[in-house]
Amino acid sequence: MAANNASFAAALFIGLSLLFAVTAEDPYRFYEWNITYGDIYPLGVRQQGILINGQFPGPDIHSVTNDNIIINVYNSLDEPFLLSWNGVQQRRNSFVDGVYGTTCPIPPGQNYTYMLQMKDQIGSFYYFPSLAFHKAAGGFGGIRILSRPRIPVPFPDPAGDTTVLIGDWYKSNHTDLKAQLDNGKKLPLPDGILINGRSSGATLNVEQGKTYRLRISNVGLQDSLNFRIQNHKMKVVEVEGTHTLQTTFSSLDVHVGQSYSVLVTADQPPRDYYVVVSSRFTSNVLTTTGVLRYSNSAGAVSGPIPGGPTIQIDWSLNQARAIRTNLTASGPRPNPQGSYHYGMINTTRTIRLASSAGQVDGKQRYAVNSVSFKPADTPLKLADYFKIDGVYRTGSIQYQPTGGGIYLDTSVMQVDYRTFVEIVFENSEDIVQSWHLDGYSFWVVGMDGGQWSPDSRNEYNLRDAVARCTVQVYPSSWTAILIALDNVGMWNLRSEFWARQYLGQQFYLRVYTPSTSLRDEYPVPRNALLCGRASGRRTRPL
Repeated sequence: MAANNASFAAALFIGLSLLFAVTAEDPYRFYEWNITYGDIYPLGVRQQGILINGQFPGPDIHSVTNDNIIINVYNSLDEPFLLSWNGVQQRRNSFVDGVYGTTCPIPPGQNYTYMLQMKDQIGSFYYFPSLAFHKAAGGFGGIRILSRPRIPVPFPDPAGDTTVLIGDWYKSNHTDLKAQLDNGKKLPLPDGILINGRSSGATLNVEQGKTYRLRISNVGLQDSLNFRIQNHKMKVVEVEGTHTLQTTFSSLDVHVGQSYSVLVTADQPPRDYYVVVSSRFTSNVLTTTGVLRYSNSAGAVSGPIPGGPTIQIDWSLNQARAIRTNLTASGPRPNPQGSYHYGMINTTRTIRLASSAGQVDGKQRYAVNSVSFKPADTPLKLADYFKIDGVYRTGSIQYQPTGGGIYLDTSVMQVDYRTFVEIVFENSEDIVQSWHLDGYSFWVVGMDGGQWSPDSRNEYNLRDAVARCTVQVYPSSWTAILIALDNVGMWNLRSEFWARQYLGQQFYLRVYTPSTSLRDEYPVPRNALLCGRASGRRTRPL
């Protein structure tokens, strides 16, 4: 087995060198992951978890801008499995995005080798299992992309760099939750909150006087969460690949699917302090605690658990507006982040996306512009590549809300490569929503209550809006983003409220060009798994 893996890795290295035309500056990092079931007890009851190399949560991926990440994933489950990479843009290569619209699942007992490149990216992200309702069982972990050594970072190297995965959690097994959804039912409210896979006892170790970077990601299923540390301030320095103005907060709202980097200085008397995560905008506030422990701690945590915001919308909205791009800091390249003047570019199209909930044939469904996504029998990107007719049709979802009832379709919206578009998310419901777009980072230029209109553009931030890949939309409110469509492919746009995503609140954005140049898009990977109506086709020769 080891000899076979070594031979495979050598062949893979040669093949990838030809595929990506990389230089000595773009190193390779190899990972071997075995996906298994295992007993976990995050809320004190036995559950069937999904483990990676026996770990829950899974191992972190450490990388540097432009690194090539090779992950050989062996599926030891008894069902198909697929991993996706939240925030990794997969430049020119949506084939490996790891959602069912682009990538065939790994069959039970088989393996697949993901070939990713962290092209022109920095920042804090995470990976997760995208099929079925596996995300409710684990299989997630942190991704960090460091700047190249010659690229300046707008803060001193921290004394430590720690992944903090927070999220709501159910006591029920993921199979039971999936069965409820398949039967047309809504899920109950989550049972608790985890910090790095634990409902209590998670510990962050620090030394007095030193500053630490925490990479906080909300990997949960639906709840917005507030993160805070007793008697300590947090300085936000990076959001999903964008260096931000260094704004200090006593607590931070992290909506589902989002990632933040904060700096925390251990500047208090040496003892233990509460780390607190609590749910936002919920009727029953869930709270969990961990510990920030000084190396010379004089005592255990004491005093009341620090309170935080609960249902206050304005508090969260004002905090979101305060998080802006640091225009003078470098991103993945030496040039300042502010050198791209997004606010001076004319948009070519406005897309308005309205969410809705309802029933279809007596079962609960969720929709975007009245269309509730129905998976096809073949990944849409493979259908494109092999020119397989009848898998989907462009125009199956409209660019504007229709106001009609919910219906099922394999919704694909086509947009042209190298255009610049405005997308407005409209939320008429009484919950906070969170939306993610694969393959891209976009500028969050506006958010407010009420109904969006063209006059709302007068409120847009056209100078230093934060660029990110996951954005919240408050109840009875709208959020507007601008996006440069510079990445050809089939890209999933989805609700991060995972039951809603599962029951149809998603679609695919087909960024299209008639060009077949490698400068625009890579061909299908030579090792791509083929399924559905693509089974038996031939991938390209090396």
